[in-house]
Amino acid sequence: MKKESIALFLLRFVLFLSFFYHGTGILFNWFDGPGISGFAGYMHFPLIIAVLVGIAETTGSLAMISGVLTRIGALNIMLVMLGAILMLHLPNGFNIMKNGYEYALTEFIIALGIFIIGPGEYTLTGLVKKDVPFILQ
Repeated sequence: MKKESIALFLLRFVLFLSFFYHGTGILFNWFDGPGISGFAGYMHFPLIIAVLVGIAETTGSLAMISGVLTRIGALNIMLVMLGAILMLHLPNGFNIMKNGYEYALTEFIIALGIFIIGPGEYTLTGLVKKDVPFILQ
């Protein structure tokens, strides 16, 4: 076991938990989520944007837990968090207790790190083959 791969799996796992929870809450009303129309109304988005955010969060989370298309999933998460920072949290400053961008920035940076270094060894593709093409990592 490589310590780096364990650390990467733990980072991927925590992103999975957060984004699966929120993404499926938007798309399917799971976990008492707002659903598409509730999220769109809260954010003052068109319904299609709410759908795209839910898809990006859900597919990003599944990429994190599986290690398949992890870099594309990380991009999904980074885009959603960049949008959250710029459209929702930035005017409130850094402090999360004041609805600031602290947590969204943390998730963005974790996703950026995974995008840069890749998913590590503990992935579904890693179970099958050692030399996985870059795009599948």
